[in-house]
Amino acid sequence: MQIWLGPKNIPCFEQGCALTIGNFDGVHLGHKHILRRLKDEAITRQLPAVLLTFEPHPKAYFAKKAGHQPPARLSSLRDKLQLLEDTHCLDAVWVLRFNQQLANLSATSFIDKVLLSTLKTRYLLIGDDFKFGAERQGDINLLKQQTQFVTDVTPSILVQSQRASSTYIRDTLTDGQLDNAARTLGHDFFISGKVKHGAKRGRTLGYPTANIHLQKALYPLGGVFVVEVTGSFGKRGGAASLGLNPTVSNTKEQKLEVFIFDLHEDLYGQNITVHFLKKLRDEVKFDSLESLKAQIEQDELEARHYLSTLKREN
Repeated sequence: MQIWLGPKNIPCFEQGCALTIGNFDGVHLGHKHILRRLKDEAITRQLPAVLLTFEPHPKAYFAKKAGHQPPARLSSLRDKLQLLEDTHCLDAVWVLRFNQQLANLSATSFIDKVLLSTLKTRYLLIGDDFKFGAERQGDINLLKQQTQFVTDVTPSILVQSQRASSTYIRDTLTDGQLDNAARTLGHDFFISGKVKHGAKRGRTLGYPTANIHLQKALYPLGGVFVVEVTGSFGKRGGAASLGLNPTVSNTKEQKLEVFIFDLHEDLYGQNITVHFLKKLRDEVKFDSLESLKAQIEQDELEARHYLSTLKREN
């Protein structure tokens, strides 16, 4: 899968392409349905299958501009690109930077400049709620009026009678319903990142943790969780805290700290992936480090018990 990071790194498809457009945050089952259909159409038409996506998320761009909190993300750009590659459905992804210039582009100009002149679109597959262009004035009807390419619409995908959407997954994660989120994603929610040096307070409590470097984005869940961690060491169970660590910190930035069971390796600088399986509790501000340590001991016992009940592939 080829990756183009625009706007200066512009793709070139001389014979045209089969295209879909969207943010694809989390690459959930609805997204995967679109990608499989796109791949089939691309093969039939002998065209490359291409995704046009945006960074940052347009909603995040407008929220930041208005001084509001941006919506939580399900996946970093790096993780999203890996999930997309894992589908084996795409030949190329163009990541177009969403800025004011793009926000001001009219729907007709978007069609002319992006879909036709740049991508030479011959086939377009979009979701049934797709809107585009300045003030979201472009819609399915406008696209279907174009004669230079064929526009198809894919209906929403239902998972256990619930529409598969990134918004629904964010809500379930916020509510601690990790099972529902995983069913709609088609995989456990995860965060990956490089292990960095922290305050090393966990060592003093007898629970050394891996402190994960997080992207500057708000994640849709918080608390203490049962996790599985993958890295160069393979796969291990553990317990993780995602949040503000109110007992020992006054920061307003989320932190991800993971106690990996039965692992005694130096992980600094390594990239690891934390898969969230079950929420144990919300964050609590304890009166003392002794109270915090007692709770961590209880968290470990509960996490180990839960992991022992799972039948998971290694």
